[in-house]
Amino acid sequence: MARAPQTKLFVLDTNVLMHDPSSLFRFEEHDVYLPMVTLEELDNNKKGLTEVARNARQASRFLEEIMGSTDASTLEDGCPLAIQGNRHLTGKLFFQTEHVPTDLPGLAGSKADNQIISVVLSLQKQQTARNVILVSKDINIRIKARAMGVPAEDYFNDKVLEDSDMLYTGLRELPHDFWETHSKDMHSWQESGRMFYKVLGPLVKSMLINEFVFYEHDKPFHAIVRKLEDNSAVLEVVHDHANPKHNVWGITARNREQNFALNLLMDPEIDFVTLLGQAGTGKTLLTLAAALTQTLDKKRYSEIIMTRVTVPVGEDIGFLPGTEEEKMAPWMGALEDNLDVLNKTDEDVGEWGRAATQDLIRTRIKIKSLNFMRGRTFLNKFLIIDEAQNLTPKQMKTLITRAGPGTKVVCLGNIAQIDTPYLTEGSSGLTYVVDRFKGWSHNGHITLVRGERSRLADFAAEVL
Repeated sequence: MARAPQTKLFVLDTNVLMHDPSSLFRFEEHDVYLPMVTLEELDNNKKGLTEVARNARQASRFLEEIMGSTDASTLEDGCPLAIQGNRHLTGKLFFQTEHVPTDLPGLAGSKADNQIISVVLSLQKQQTARNVILVSKDINIRIKARAMGVPAEDYFNDKVLEDSDMLYTGLRELPHDFWETHSKDMHSWQESGRMFYKVLGPLVKSMLINEFVFYEHDKPFHAIVRKLEDNSAVLEVVHDHANPKHNVWGITARNREQNFALNLLMDPEIDFVTLLGQAGTGKTLLTLAAALTQTLDKKRYSEIIMTRVTVPVGEDIGFLPGTEEEKMAPWMGALEDNLDVLNKTDEDVGEWGRAATQDLIRTRIKIKSLNFMRGRTFLNKFLIIDEAQNLTPKQMKTLITRAGPGTKVVCLGNIAQIDTPYLTEGSSGLTYVVDRFKGWSHNGHITLVRGERSRLADFAAEVL
């Protein structure tokens, strides 16, 4: 294992491979080392249909490909990681080929974590000129390792952003001097009842397609960036959904961000919308109002499909009876609550009219489980993915690629409420799509900031 001292040796914990099997190919010129206990744990977790089991099986397949036809006698020299699409890698993969004693002072028993720390300590003694680093998603093993004098790191490669505060918000405030610096050679025109401005100036370079811009000084101005060419941007003035005349299924926007969100949800040219925001900002209500208007009134979509990630907050209540829809019903309390609000918006129809509307709505909303999404194609549907922050980037890809012609996909979530193990704000599938899709002409994103539930909910969100 005599390699150049400037390359590091990364010892991988099992949870890194079960979180991202391709992590084996993410260490560039450095070497990767797998303790025998990691292979054991990988084997113990390979059964089942969970994401973890799939990843364990994929990691095992990668390991077999890397080993290839390497002879057992030459295994100690390492197996090159440069296979298939990873030809640029110069690092090697090493396996533990000899027994390492696990009696560590202060650590009781031969738990898997302790065995991995023993292996790292043993490697440090053998390779004094080289950095040996433990990589794990488990906070406790990293704390134990550091206490034993072993350098330990989290696995960062899956992180889209280091800091979730840097995530694209979908809107920007224009400075006080915007019109002075950008109105030279400005054109304005009307087309199909919509107002457009073509502006030139220094800010244009940093703008993105479908980003909202607002100017809140002497004459408030709210617009969306529709086109970017060279040094010019075409801004379109947004619809004012705060005005009751432009309500959506009886719902009006209560703040600037909600108005921007409704503009995205009602725009037939935008196929993919992401709405981020804490509890009570109106994500589900606005989306359902836009979905019902476009499905029942405008007939743009044939039905609404609602799905959400079923991660319980408390203890699991076991198996549920009934069909797929009935099994999903307990998870859809949010849908029921919002439908109650939307049904009350029409005061003139009376009890009979309301009951008829309710029945019509229920025939058009289908509740589906994520488990049965693979292989499906949705045509002309309005697909709502709730609690999307609990999806991994891979699951998110599986869902979004279900969209057929004429389908609109809306992802809702709050990245501060992640319940899936090993997912963080930086590596959630929701963060991933917001970052990857920004600037695409058929995508829109808004981060909702103001809670509109009640003064009690707002105060609780602030102080608790």
